[in-house]
Parts: sequence; structure tokens; C-alpha cells
Amino acid sequence: MGTLWFGGKVRTLVTEADTCEAVFTEEGRIVAAGDEQDLRSRFGDRITSEKNINGGTMYPGFTDSHLHMIGHGEKLQRLDLSEVTSVEKMMSLLRESAEKLPAGEWLIADGFNENLFTPPVVPHRRELDKITSDHPVAVSRVCRHAMLVNTRVLELAGIDASTPDPPGGLVEKDEDGLPTGYLHDQAQEFVRRVMPGIDGDYLEKALKVSLEDLWQKGFTGAHTEDLNYYGDHFLTLKTFQNVIDGKKRKFRANLLVHHEVARLLREAGYQTGDLNNTLEIGAVKVFGDGALGGRTALLREPYSDDPSTNGVASHQPDDLVRIVATARELVMPVAIHTIGDLALEYAVDALEAHPPPPGMRDRLIHLQVTAPDLLERLRRLPVVLDIQPRFVASDFPWVEKRLGKERLAHSFAWKTYMEKGIACAGGSDAPIEPPDPLLGIHAAVTRRKPGETHEGYLPDEKLTLFDSLRLFTTGSASAIVKEHERGLIKEGYTADFTVMNRDLFELQPDEWLDCSVTMTVVDESVMYKQE
Repeated sequence: MGTLWFGGKVRTLVTEADTCEAVFTEEGRIVAAGDEQDLRSRFGDRITSEKNINGGTMYPGFTDSHLHMIGHGEKLQRLDLSEVTSVEKMMSLLRESAEKLPAGEWLIADGFNENLFTPPVVPHRRELDKITSDHPVAVSRVCRHAMLVNTRVLELAGIDASTPDPPGGLVEKDEDGLPTGYLHDQAQEFVRRVMPGIDGDYLEKALKVSLEDLWQKGFTGAHTEDLNYYGDHFLTLKTFQNVIDGKKRKFRANLLVHHEVARLLREAGYQTGDLNNTLEIGAVKVFGDGALGGRTALLREPYSDDPSTNGVASHQPDDLVRIVATARELVMPVAIHTIGDLALEYAVDALEAHPPPPGMRDRLIHLQVTAPDLLERLRRLPVVLDIQPRFVASDFPWVEKRLGKERLAHSFAWKTYMEKGIACAGGSDAPIEPPDPLLGIHAAVTRRKPGETHEGYLPDEKLTLFDSLRLFTTGSASAIVKEHERGLIKEGYTADFTVMNRDLFELQPDEWLDCSVTMTVVDESVMYKQE
């Protein structure tokens, strides 16, 4: 039988003004939304459970359209350097962590961002060597497209002056031709091969920690990419099946599949679609380029603050076309990471050459630097743009120096994409950014960091609150062709709800960040309730 949800305001998001008093759900679906007394009258004999939202405001369940769930869980358990604003502080924190470790154990940290340092420079491996000679040290950059390691790690990985740049990667070297310890994109694989092994217990703990945090932040689902980073991809997939079992733990996780393992999963019998009532296999994930922070995002023209480079292509154009063609053989859509405009051009070429199977959509992830000619081509494709609004708050103002004024006019242009009729979904890219829907919504609306008072970076690209909320609801649903059953509080849609203690529409943007999630509901089941 069914459940009546009542006792507050319901924001259906069908329209900006549409609200009601209550919702009746049954077997994981919304039967009706409307006046409480009317629902009691109509469904009284079927109401076997009642849930009072205690004056809160109910929204359709928030879904993060792009993150890395296990990576987020790892970050929550590791030394997090993402807020550190000086090299000295970073080294101090690393030293403190090293002193607590047994000799020989790896010191792994996440999230350093040299753009927060003065001057904005990446330390040399020699500075890590001063901290400890007893431990291999590996520190991921905030974008996870680069890694800083000490000399001991270089020795373990066999990286020296003669090591060439791998395809899609870069081994930085100093004026003497020696590795600096800074490795970009695919060059990080040299290190990952010698890092400590990962077992099922490690993966399960990281995923459970991540899941609990996402529920608490109001997420009912996420599109996550994890299946090619932890050794045995089948073990990683089994971990998701064990943790998100669709019974005790419900979460609408759509699993992107790295292109290197897509065929292996298909040959093992895994098909695109549902694994249980909340877990599903999604698109083939492909990297097109790197990130703006490390100047590995692939641009048509050189970087304004470093004319010696225009970035790094993860795959050459012909190879990218072949990867997309292979996905079509497997009857799967693709999700391509594209940050630079040249990477986007390569991706559009590949999608035009090999359209997705009927009933499926591709997606382009990040899409930070665009160009008018590419947007016109995108309008004609069955594609969703998977954007991360929080990047505006994190990447400005330093990104202005990377791109220059002319390119900046066509970058981070969320409103332009939507006005051209191109569907957009909203994510965080956690652990790169915090997986908090309110931070993403705030960035989409204000185009600035919380607490700042200026008009916002590229203010003409601001979104309304309504459109920003729909990025994380109907937008995420459209990325996986589920917009007719997820993302709204409407008859026939899934019973997934995020309940906040206040109505965002009645508050100023900076006040949103003081709101709290009081209840997270997935498939008609309460997965989190604020004590």
C-alpha cells in the first residue's frame, strides 16, 4: 500500500510557481500530488504510512550528474588540501601526516591548488623530499588531472630523465632535464601501477562513507564514474551492487563505464540499464583532454598565460572516433570529458560520425570553453551538456589569465547553452568540488563565491533559481533519458524527494547555504532523516 507525505510545502518544479500540500506514493511511484485533505479523501483506504515533513519544503530528489563516488569517499578519509592557501601550510600538513605513519607507508593526500598560493607555483619534488625520506608521497591536484610526487615515488615508478611523455600525458622536467615530480593526466598511471593494492574492504568502506555523505546532503542519486581506477573493475562493480543493494541502501546510481572496460563488462553479460531497482549501468566514459588548471585542457589556440602550449589531447581525433564507434557496437551512448574548445571539436566530429542508438543520448562533460560554431553543431545532436556550476566559483579569477578576454566570452556559458535549446544537467565532479547541491545552485545563480558582493563573473550567464534546481533534477534525468519518470513531483514519477528546512524561493542566495536537509527519500524509502 502507500504513503502520504504531508506537513509542509511541496515544490513540484513542474513550473516555477507550482506548489501543493501533500504527495501520495505507492510502490515507489508518485500516485498524486495536491491538497492534503483531498488526497486523504481519495486514497484513505490505501494510505498505510504517513510521513510528516514538519514544516519543511519538499523538492524532487536532487541528482548529481557527474561525480566519482568512491573518490569522494576516499577524500573524506584522507588529508584534504583543497582549502590550503600556501605552500608552507601544505608542507606543514604533509609533515604532520607523515609523522603519524609507520615507516615505508605511502602518504597520499588530495586537492592541492597552486592557484590559491602566492605566487601560484607548483612545488618541486625536492620540497616533498625535505618532509620525509621514509615514505612515498603522492599528492593529487584538485582537478585530479595532475599529481605531485617525491623522489621516492619516481624511483618506485621508474621515472627518470629518459622517461618519455606517454600518450595523453606529460612528465614535467626542470631546466636540467630531470623530472620535477609533477605528472599530468596519463603520466599519473606510472605511479598508480606501484601504489598500494586496493581490496574489497577498502572499496566498500569508501563507497559507504561517500553514500552516507551524499544522502545527508540531499542527493537521491548520482551519475558516477569509478570502474577503471581501482584495479579489478569487476570487484568495483560488485562493490556497488553489494553496497547499493536497492533494499537496505537505495540510491539511484548510474554507473559510467570507462571505455577501456566497456567491452569486458558486456562480454561478462552486463547490459546498459538496471542492475537492481536503483542501480544501473550508463554510458561509456571517454576523456577528451585534461583541465585548465594544469593547462592540459585542449584549446584551439595557445594559453594566454603560456603561449608554449595549447593543452594535451587524451586521444587523437581518429582514435576518439574509433572509441565512439566501439561504443555503438556495444549499443551504448558515450559521455566525453571535454573542457577545451579543440577537445570539444574532436568530440563533436566523433558524435556526428557515429550517432547514438535510437532512444539514447550522449553527453559532453564540463564543456568549459566553447565557440559559437561548435554550439550550432551541438544543437543538431542528441546530446546533453553535463555542467558543473561550482567551477565558476572555483576557477575565477585565475582562469581569466589562462583564456584571455576573447575566449572568456564563450566560456562557462551555461545560460547561452540553455537558451540555444541544448539540454543541460548539473553536477559537482566530486571529489574535485564539494558534492553539495546548494553550492552548485548558488554558483549557477550568483556566478561568485559565497560571501562575495560583486555582480558575478560573466553575469550575463546567470541562471534563475528555478532553472538551477532543474539542472539537478530534470536535467540529470534527461542525461540518461529518464526525464519522463524522474526529476519532478508528478503523477507516475519516481518517489524520490529532497526535503529542506526552508523554501529556497523565499530566501536570498547566500541564505541558501544556511539551509539544511531534513529528509532524503529514495524509492519511497527514507534514507536520511535529520535528528
